[in-house]
Amino acid sequence: MSTTTTIDGFATPPRANQAARNINARDGHIAPGEIAIGVVIGRASEYFDFFVYAIASVLVFPAIFFPHLSPLDGTLAAFAVFALAFVARPFGTVAFMALQQRFGREAKLTGALFLLGVSTVGMAFLPSYADNGTGAVLMLALLRIGQGIALGGSWDGLPSLLALNAPQKRRGWYAMLGQLGAPVGFTIAAALFSYLLAELSSQDFLTWGWRYPFYAAFAINVVALFARLRLVSTPEYSRLLDERELEPTNVIEMTRSQGSNVLIGALAALASYALFHLVTVFPLSWIKLYSHRSISDFLLLQIVGAGLAAVGIIISGLVADRLGRRTTLGALATMIAVFSGFVPMLMSSGELGENVFILVGFLLLGLSYGQAAGAVTANFQAKYRYTGAALTSDLAWLVGAGFAPLVALGLSAHFGLAYVSLYLLSGAVGSLAALSLNRALEIRD
Repeated sequence: MSTTTTIDGFATPPRANQAARNINARDGHIAPGEIAIGVVIGRASEYFDFFVYAIASVLVFPAIFFPHLSPLDGTLAAFAVFALAFVARPFGTVAFMALQQRFGREAKLTGALFLLGVSTVGMAFLPSYADNGTGAVLMLALLRIGQGIALGGSWDGLPSLLALNAPQKRRGWYAMLGQLGAPVGFTIAAALFSYLLAELSSQDFLTWGWRYPFYAAFAINVVALFARLRLVSTPEYSRLLDERELEPTNVIEMTRSQGSNVLIGALAALASYALFHLVTVFPLSWIKLYSHRSISDFLLLQIVGAGLAAVGIIISGLVADRLGRRTTLGALATMIAVFSGFVPMLMSSGELGENVFILVGFLLLGLSYGQAAGAVTANFQAKYRYTGAALTSDLAWLVGAGFAPLVALGLSAHFGLAYVSLYLLSGAVGSLAALSLNRALEIRD
């Protein structure tokens, strides 16, 4: 009978199983482009789920789950539920890493994406507040928490593997590839909702039409699951992940040893993550509540913005390879700080100002977000990089983006749009401070 060993408090698969898994590993080199395919597929499917829920939080959930509240308070309540996934995400990371140590990488990824799919499609079957009262809200919250746990558990290590295997002078280019999943996921989600809003009456949309994007999200998850498993479960990828020591480690030990790197890594991308929801979710809620513009047409404008973001992400790869990823992040944080000063003027200047805010904001988002993932995770010691990179991403989303729609809408509605500027400015300052601290620590070392 094979025995199970433990590393850092977690159970690991028997050595015999690891040997068997690697017997057929090919000796040839795995190109970074092959790894990038898995990263793009995984991120695009996750972002689609993400934006389906985000858009529904503005267009559907206030009327379906919070009809007893004013439109503003209903939207704020929906955004509070929206934030639950970001709170739950680190717990999902820890729980599923323990699962990986016991049952392997494939079991972890299958379980996480199964939970994500069930949580997402489950929302399509939820009763309304009129049918089930607070029970409907509780079910929505539980499913949202399930999404967050699943997103934390879906970390497959491929972004870290891609960063480690990319050519030295091309790391900025390969780093941006996975970030393309954001505009792709947003475009598909926004297009679905725009089409449904244009083709259905308001009553039909709120009765049954809004549920279809959640069905589509489940189908996309199934396709993405098989595509990602086809990569991470092959012997050659398993061998390469093992060689790079991309395995879970004890979270407490990692935090004690590498806590400063986790914090700096999360804050370094704060400007980008804060801007993320201020050009996607927040303006949609603002237009819905305070404008007479067609929501379907505004979603189409945001799709154009997403196209600009995709262009910006690609450009960021070229710029980062020339100037360095951290320098690029710092320069973009400065530009976002400047842009924050124009938020009140643009958002209160009618359609032209709103259009400029969306298009310029999306372009800045692409340029900064293209290099936001793992810009300083190279600081992690090899044995901690897998766990450290995952928790850094979780913390960045929680601090920078999780509560952004709730805070931005609440501040702007009660105190004015100038407070949205201050919120975005604080994110830019946080990024610049973290990048400066990271540089200072490198010089000291």
